Amino acid sequence: MLKLTNFDDWIDYFYGWQKDIGLDAPEFREYKFEAKYGQLPHNEIEFGDYKGQLRWKTVMHIPDQRVRDAALNLIVYQGDTEFASVEQQRHLFETAPSRYDYLSLVRVMTEEMRHGWQMSHLLVTQFGRSGKIEAQKLLERRAFTDDRLLGAFNEIVGDWLDFYTYTHFVDRDGKFQLTMLSYSGFQPLAESMLPMLKEESFHLGTGNNGLRRILQAGRIPTPVIQRYFNKWLPTSFDLFGTDHSSSAQWAYVWGLKGRYNERDAGEQADKEHLNEASRELYRQEVQKLTDLLNKLVPEDQPKLQVPDLKFNRKIGQHAGKFCTTEGAELTAEEYEKYLPAVVPTEADKEFLRSVMKEEGWIMPKKETEFEPSEGARRR
Repeated sequence: MLKLTNFDDWIDYFYGWQKDIGLDAPEFREYKFEAKYGQLPHNEIEFGDYKGQLRWKTVMHIPDQRVRDAALNLIVYQGDTEFASVEQQRHLFETAPSRYDYLSLVRVMTEEMRHGWQMSHLLVTQFGRSGKIEAQKLLERRAFTDDRLLGAFNEIVGDWLDFYTYTHFVDRDGKFQLTMLSYSGFQPLAESMLPMLKEESFHLGTGNNGLRRILQAGRIPTPVIQRYFNKWLPTSFDLFGTDHSSSAQWAYVWGLKGRYNERDAGEQADKEHLNEASRELYRQEVQKLTDLLNKLVPEDQPKLQVPDLKFNRKIGQHAGKFCTTEGAELTAEEYEKYLPAVVPTEADKEFLRSVMKEEGWIMPKKETEFEPSEGARRR
């Protein structure tokens, strides 16, 4: 049953959600949640059939009901990932390795909440009754009961290596998705992306810095770290969507979601392979970052690797294939034995629980190095 009549009702529902998932501590209650809209460089649609026309200021300016429905769907999926990531990480506070990391986690989670708040603001204020229903449902699904729309966001983040790898890879996918939406012809959606991208940069930076500090400390062997890479990278590749995606093609044709490098591509879009092109740009980026991380790997440890695109995929042309992390094909029986050896094991989790009880598993950072979020500064 619909419980929302306006955004104030949704705000009450939001604080109920916070309490329900156990995140109504002062750090979250005192954060200034608000919708933020940035200033776009220009107001013309940049691609697709409506290229050159003015961006649509409200949903009622969108000239086609199909385009309105697609815009709503994009916003729902984005909002669902934001609230889900908070639920995935909610148990990490009690094991934070330092005050710096604790505050970093507070900032990541409050800003992810704000991103969900932003998407809900669009739904409630722009899309009428259907938007209110969807905004309510964003706060009713739960990652820990396997209700979130995308499988990657139903996986619980169990420890701080898990968290750093997640933010390094999954939040980086988020940067790609937000950038593509920042070109949207639906003006309020495009304007929403600019503050979100600014905040998202801290999240993926937290992951990269955490992994660097772990490697510098040298207490966690790189084969363990590699297995967490093998957990989250195939999932991140999946998050770009299916290959030869018709929905991606229509989102582009209708001017709702551009390419990651839309303004720099210099060539016409291959509309039948939009997801593949974005995924490849992402793969190249994470490969460069992995090369940099490998400079911190001791000589007696194996280097970290980006698994092959065919490994352990659930979506797209490689879904269900039996391949090694290097891309070699296996039989179903071989793969059944192989997979448990290259993803995090119970032994890995027990080892991490043990080592993370001690000091020295991660290089320390000073609390004075921490920069609070804008919302926290304005309290």
